[in-house]
Amino acid sequence: MTVARDVLELARWAPSGDNSQPWRFVLRSDDAFDVFGYDTSDHVVYDLDGWASHLSHGVLLETIAIAASQFGCRARIRLPESGGAGPLVYRVALERDVSIGADPLAAAIVRRTVQRRPMRPRSLTADERRVLERAVAPFAAQWFESLSARHRVAALCMRNARIRLTIPEAYEVHRAVIAWHAKDSVDRLPDAALGADPLLLSIMRGTMSSWENVHRANRLAGTLLPRLELDYVPGILCSAYVALIAPGVSDALADRIAAGRAIQRLWLAATTLDLQMQPQYTPLVFARYARDKRHFTTNGRAREDADQISARLVELLGNVAERVVWLARIGPERPVPGRSLRRPLSELIVSDPPAALPALRAAG
Repeated sequence: MTVARDVLELARWAPSGDNSQPWRFVLRSDDAFDVFGYDTSDHVVYDLDGWASHLSHGVLLETIAIAASQFGCRARIRLPESGGAGPLVYRVALERDVSIGADPLAAAIVRRTVQRRPMRPRSLTADERRVLERAVAPFAAQWFESLSARHRVAALCMRNARIRLTIPEAYEVHRAVIAWHAKDSVDRLPDAALGADPLLLSIMRGTMSSWENVHRANRLAGTLLPRLELDYVPGILCSAYVALIAPGVSDALADRIAAGRAIQRLWLAATTLDLQMQPQYTPLVFARYARDKRHFTTNGRAREDADQISARLVELLGNVAERVVWLARIGPERPVPGRSLRRPLSELIVSDPPAALPALRAAG
């Protein structure tokens, strides 16, 4: 294999929203390639203005840089000058550098996982926090560690979950990205990794066969039990929530990429400490919908919930609320019963990149 292929073979393990992997690679030489970065904003309610996809691009680019160090190379990455129609093109050149050592985070790239189940609620040590905070500089980390602080954030995530469970726009996303009766999946989320117990998982499989079934179940049984099991209880049973705060407010692509790179360094640093994370990004999305007065659903109660989420984030974070680019819970490592894998490199390397990636289709 060429060094470009070696680097990409490792870097393809970068995480992305719902395992969407919104990128394709075009090799230009043995040590240079282009990343074609796509967004899912046309069919994913959580990808407002492509921000979630652009964060994923940043995560991937940081993973490429870390992976390159394993092969004695420095990754020179050129960002697109501006957005526009079609994919964003990031140009990567791998330069041999005898002075570069393997980044210690490289060993965590494949090992890193999402933990959606409860964790052991032990406190983070001061040394652990320092390692994590150094990993994300110049971004800042704000911690919610006490039981009362975790309760406040978990309650906010529960309110956010009511939006996710009751609007058809979110249902269409969930229906497409969950791989049922699966312990792993190369392009979706296996149901074994969702964090639901067998009974709730069985109910979810049945009701999610159609929006009508979901709507009927919500009307008859409500959403409290799944929100408690999947959001509140795990939110209490962890070490902390962490909010990643950008140095300033900006809508520039370069700043989204920088945020994604910081997110991956945080996640990999946590993995080296035998800690796991679960992203809680969607409250930030719905808060921005509310803050910008953007219409995302016809469900009036969901829009009211978004307003409340926006207000509660300000209560929690004060005047830095608009600068928060990431929210996650973190805690000690424990086994994960299912896992999202990745498309093989042979599928991700293309000679003729498409204008857009097709939306995922629901599978039975």
